[in-house]
Amino acid sequence: MEQFTSFHPSSPLFILIAAIAILLESYGYRKKFERAYPWVDSLASLGVGVGHQITGIANQIFIVGVMGGFVWEHRALTLPEGQGWTYLALFFSLEFAYYWYHRAAHEIHLMWATHSSHHTPNELTLSAAMRLGWTPFLSLSWLFFLPLIWLGFHPIAVFGLLNLSLIYQFWLHTTLVPRLGFIEGVFNTPSAHRVHHASNDLYLDKNYGGILMIYDRIFGTYQKEEHDFPLVFGLTTPIYTQNPIRLVFHVWRKLFLKFMAVKGPADKFKALFAKPGWRPSYPMVDPDHG
Repeated sequence: MEQFTSFHPSSPLFILIAAIAILLESYGYRKKFERAYPWVDSLASLGVGVGHQITGIANQIFIVGVMGGFVWEHRALTLPEGQGWTYLALFFSLEFAYYWYHRAAHEIHLMWATHSSHHTPNELTLSAAMRLGWTPFLSLSWLFFLPLIWLGFHPIAVFGLLNLSLIYQFWLHTTLVPRLGFIEGVFNTPSAHRVHHASNDLYLDKNYGGILMIYDRIFGTYQKEEHDFPLVFGLTTPIYTQNPIRLVFHVWRKLFLKFMAVKGPADKFKALFAKPGWRPSYPMVDPDHG
């Protein structure tokens, strides 16, 4: 399993590569747009990223160690390690699980509370890749990956490959790389991921894939970047703070206020698991202004 654990988002080598890439992007950004690189936004993203790494210790212990270990002990199958077909099956299976996790993270309020911090940047730069939530264990995102362990893929392989997918996605967070021709619609590219981060109606809630776009094509959520339709990045209701804590918890606050304001167990369930924009039929305090 060493191939899944030696290179991950917090490894010194990846941090060095990411720092060099951001410096190069800042140069290209100034040349292309003739304005200063958004370093303040990048520092806010770094703050969120540091918090993600710190809270990630508890997340890893609970998700990989406790839940992954429990399911592994009660697995239905044991797949052979070191076989090419096993890794290929894991890759496509993980992409499938990631697609549905990512789609649910946009469509279920409880999951959006954690994932929303990743969509707060109003400009898309490489540092935006570091804006990852601190509370995946509360949002139940790990449930989407446990079936892979039950089917016989080792927990370290599953979550290690997931880390590699997140590393791949680092380079997607930029406006400097143009469309890449024939691979568009097959692989996740900077163009495809710009669409995912856009809040325009045409682009909203599209392109959920990690490395591949094939499941977006199958399930009807693929959208190409239109040259004559500029992208607007950020949330549908933009947030302009650079405070990492507010960036991470602003949707959690809204969710809590909505949960407390609605009446009865059915509506409280909907407050957690319906789409983020769901509202009850009766008047309630607007969390945006409460």
